[in-house]
Amino acid sequence: MSQSPHDEPDLTGVPQGTAVESPVIQPGHTYASVTDQISAIVLTRPTSHGWIFGFAVSFTLLMVFLYATAYLFAKGVGIWGTTIPVGWAFPIVNFVWWIGIGHAGTLISAVLLLLHQEWRTSINRFAEAMTLFAVSCAGLFPLLHLGRPWLFYWLLPYPNTMDLWPNFRSPLIWDAFAVTTYFTVSILFWYAGLIPDMSTLRDRARNRLAQLVYGMMALGWRGSAAHWHRYETAYLLLAGLATPLVASVHSIVGMDFAAALVPGWHTTFSPPFFVAGAIFSGFAMVMTLMIPLRWAYGLQDFVTLRHLDNMAKVILATGSMMAYGYAAEVFFAYYSGNKYERYLTVNRALGPYAWSYWSLIACNVVAPQFLWFQSVRRNVSALFIVSLIVNIGMWLERFVIVVISLHRDFLPSSWRIYSPTIWDFTHLIGSVGLFLTLLFLFIRLLPMISIFELRELVHKTNEET
Repeated sequence: MSQSPHDEPDLTGVPQGTAVESPVIQPGHTYASVTDQISAIVLTRPTSHGWIFGFAVSFTLLMVFLYATAYLFAKGVGIWGTTIPVGWAFPIVNFVWWIGIGHAGTLISAVLLLLHQEWRTSINRFAEAMTLFAVSCAGLFPLLHLGRPWLFYWLLPYPNTMDLWPNFRSPLIWDAFAVTTYFTVSILFWYAGLIPDMSTLRDRARNRLAQLVYGMMALGWRGSAAHWHRYETAYLLLAGLATPLVASVHSIVGMDFAAALVPGWHTTFSPPFFVAGAIFSGFAMVMTLMIPLRWAYGLQDFVTLRHLDNMAKVILATGSMMAYGYAAEVFFAYYSGNKYERYLTVNRALGPYAWSYWSLIACNVVAPQFLWFQSVRRNVSALFIVSLIVNIGMWLERFVIVVISLHRDFLPSSWRIYSPTIWDFTHLIGSVGLFLTLLFLFIRLLPMISIFELRELVHKTNEET
């Protein structure tokens, strides 16, 4: 009996202990079938009721975000629960969380490209787009947190008559440079990979407006040898530029905390700890979003169990690094002999926010341990649940780092319990709406999987089978 194109491979007859690796792309496809199936999502497939419902919900949340932001501009940051000593609260928690989510795109696209990992092909385009949307969400929160965001240009290093120059020794300035550089390189890398596919959509579009738009985005691409040579050179150079950013961007975000004297922040291992956490949360978000889209658009032939299994292994590896980091924090606190660090450790575990600390341990340490089992890594529903739990846990981790470290500082008379307001939650949920709105528009207007890179795999896969 022939296997349905969208069925998962049957592994029930494989003897126990036998290593089975799913293909990068299911055999039997041709150049035409790959092109037809992916381009049809954008050009000919009717807009589904599920897409309309999801976009409507996301757009509604986006409008809520815009309303909350307008109210914030009118009333000021006092509408948030942010107060002394918790001067950094939900806005910075959300900023660090979104920046971390954006890390997976660059890692999948650039680093795995340089390492010649073919399994990146079906998910790199989607991950790159997710990076851009996550960084867009992240960039809003520092501006909103300024209190007077319309004066953000005072922070820029330009000659002015007010003699207001930023402190270049501050990691916050490094943060601004790193994030803007990361966003610029990421959008160039993403767009460069789109150019060959834009020419495919241009040639297949029946609508005149679509032909013009995709034609302009294709930048005159004709698929000549000279075009491919220049494309591959530029793509490789951008991958080389983007690779150091994987380590640098979240390292500098970690330095925002490590350069301070606040207990729980002032640790030398913050930069690598933050990088591991960013990859951890980024891959979890890719899996959280890709699994439903894979099912909704029948992409099981292109996003196979091998992709999910490899992403699960990355989540397991980085989750183990996070577990080591949590253990190291406790060890360093007691080994240092610093009474403030020791008290912070006790306050995290037994204080008023103990629920958040133990929840993050359950989400970030316990939940990923199930990925040791191959049966879990090949169970799509289980992977979706684990990835969702990890996303929640990584937000809680940022909450623990920021709020618990600040709410009881060096001066007991200033101690205060931080309580977020409805506007804190509104901006958090609204930013998710912005992210999902951009995502829904992307999957409707642009190919979520790289057509030309998949075509390169077709010949090799058919030869192997």
